[in-house]
Amino acid sequence: MDLREPISEHFRLTNIQKTALGKLGIKTLRDLLYHFPFRYEQAGSEASTGELQVGQEVTVVGILEKLTTKKSWKRRIPISDGYLRDQGGRVKLMWFNQPYIAKMYADGTRVKATGKVTGSPGKLYLANPQLEKISATEEGLFVQTGGNSADGGAPQGDGPRTEQFPSKEIVYPESAAVAEGLFAQYPESRGVTSLWFRHAIQKVLATGIIEQTEDPLPPDMLKRYNLPTLGSALVWMHIPEKLKDADAARKRFAFEEVFMIQLERGLERKKQSHEKSFAVDAPKQAVDDFIGTFPFTATGAQEKAIEAILHDMRSGHPMSRLLEGDVGSGKTAVAATAAYATVRTRPENQKFGTLQVAYMAPTEILAKQHFESFIKYFETFPINIGLITGSGCYKFPSKIGRGKSTTISRTQLLKWVAAGEIPVVIGTHALIQKSVQFKHLALVVIDEQHRFGTAQRQKLATKEKRLPHLLSMTATPIPRTLALTIYGDLDLTLLDEMPAGRKRIITEIVSPSGRPKAYTKIHEQLAEGRQAYVICPRIDEPDPDKAFALMAKSVTAEAKRLKKDVFQNYEIAILHSKMTPKEKDETMQKFAAHEIDILVATSVVEVGVNVPNATMIFIEGAERFGLAQLHQLRGRVVRSNHQAYCFVCPESRGEHTLARLKALATAKNGFELAEQDLLQRGPGELSGRKQWGISDIGMEALKNLKLVEAARTEALALVEQDENLLRHPLLQHALFARAQTLHFE
Repeated sequence: MDLREPISEHFRLTNIQKTALGKLGIKTLRDLLYHFPFRYEQAGSEASTGELQVGQEVTVVGILEKLTTKKSWKRRIPISDGYLRDQGGRVKLMWFNQPYIAKMYADGTRVKATGKVTGSPGKLYLANPQLEKISATEEGLFVQTGGNSADGGAPQGDGPRTEQFPSKEIVYPESAAVAEGLFAQYPESRGVTSLWFRHAIQKVLATGIIEQTEDPLPPDMLKRYNLPTLGSALVWMHIPEKLKDADAARKRFAFEEVFMIQLERGLERKKQSHEKSFAVDAPKQAVDDFIGTFPFTATGAQEKAIEAILHDMRSGHPMSRLLEGDVGSGKTAVAATAAYATVRTRPENQKFGTLQVAYMAPTEILAKQHFESFIKYFETFPINIGLITGSGCYKFPSKIGRGKSTTISRTQLLKWVAAGEIPVVIGTHALIQKSVQFKHLALVVIDEQHRFGTAQRQKLATKEKRLPHLLSMTATPIPRTLALTIYGDLDLTLLDEMPAGRKRIITEIVSPSGRPKAYTKIHEQLAEGRQAYVICPRIDEPDPDKAFALMAKSVTAEAKRLKKDVFQNYEIAILHSKMTPKEKDETMQKFAAHEIDILVATSVVEVGVNVPNATMIFIEGAERFGLAQLHQLRGRVVRSNHQAYCFVCPESRGEHTLARLKALATAKNGFELAEQDLLQRGPGELSGRKQWGISDIGMEALKNLKLVEAARTEALALVEQDENLLRHPLLQHALFARAQTLHFE
């Protein structure tokens, strides 16, 4: 048996099970063993139907009866209901918007139902309970291993063998059954339940195959951090003797995953340090003169960032730097300065021509905004600037007017770029196309770079024989641990100061009764000549049959309601992703020209949209957005020295929702908010896992700064000692296997 073998060779699987396992990403035996539980339930903690009380979170074991599906009388929401019978009687079960439940389980099925007791005395029911089929044997375990003994219900006997970390000997529980009554609960899909996973994984463990699996982490590293060996960790993840054993296993796998990512980044960084790049060395006075033309005084943070970037680019080795700053902190000005220094530098051994800059943005709207910004920064300097997007190309300056841009054919623009006659080229992902060729590409600037995959960045960065300098920028708040891990190959620079005179945004949580007051404030600001955004989670109203989605406000319906009932005297328009680039561009131009007072939009305005006169944003369904996204959205209205307002209106007002929104209202800046977001939200909710190649257990590890720093220290030390991993073949193999897995996902 080999862990790389397909799971289908060792288990009889139905078509439904094959589909379910595919959805969960489980193809091989190794995938099965690395499908980790998300929690453990303790046998004996369940309640009898005769003991239930309103508000309890309970587990009830019994037999299903009379499952049916119907629609609610008032809202026409599909409801599945039925009963669960045990020795104490029976309790009603109800599922809302889950009509398929009644089809999945037959009457008489023995299950474990976990949910919240709802209703009133005499009319109790479990709301949306999680069901799991169980065997008669397992039901017996629930009854027999109740936690009544002094040691919490642990099995009696001599106990398991123990190990002093790190031992090569794998430690198994005394019984392959459930020790201390702990049942592993796994992420499921229709056809494969936690019960199925428990039996399947125990079957694999019983073969002894993990005893033949070599541990990629060096023994001395395991000893330093008191981590279990790979074999013991796999056993403890699935059938732990005690919860502390499962915690030790999770710590080991979390450390291993972060260490592997850090090792990848460290090796990449080491490789780049041997590469050659263009030495950008513009005259200091020329750079100072350029900064002096800014319509504002550069902040101390901007000056430090510019100094660090120019120092890197003078070295002749490729710079890799991430510039992170809150919305409005002046990242574009820093990038423009780096671009100016680049185009003021001649190609090596030439007395003519200039080095080139590629500036890539995630959307056409943002690319055009950067084009306009660069025109303002460079209008007094004789530098050609090009814009390439999917809908058209532009060049500055125009032959007709020095301070204006002009449309140009794509063929002509590409010809001038290839000849080096246009030193600054701004665009979307269109810049990556093979048809775009540079003569001396020395600097690549990527805005909101986390929106681009590594392959895309590399594709753009390797169009020149010499590797260009890379300046990545983001306004998305990134927790320190995430920045250290994901962007470990980049030097991190923070813009943690705002321009002088910029007022802190006032953020208010709007209750249903508080909506009129918020509208009054918006009316006052509109009367003073300001503008507003209204953000909705969806574009159109849903199909009437999908009644569960009706709560989410839509752009189209909300725009009509606001025009009819609230802001009758103001011009209202809409913006969303289904509009063509031309339609979006025209709408944004009208909004920027104040031909539109209120723009009702989806989160398409999240990144980079810049209308200084817009000082208010009202966000509907605020709990549907992550804290980082909410912070990005409210960043649209801190583009001037006018007082800005952000109104967040959640559809639900649960304790968790209000805690998150209060964090948004009270956090001093995006960096502080990012740390709160990581602590408050489940690791599985953080965006970008697939792009970053981090599992849920790895994301969980990012809450632990000490663990991340330890893994980083170990990885970088190892790279310095053995940059080709010649003395660590197991790590070399593990990195290759990881790269292959991420490539095929």
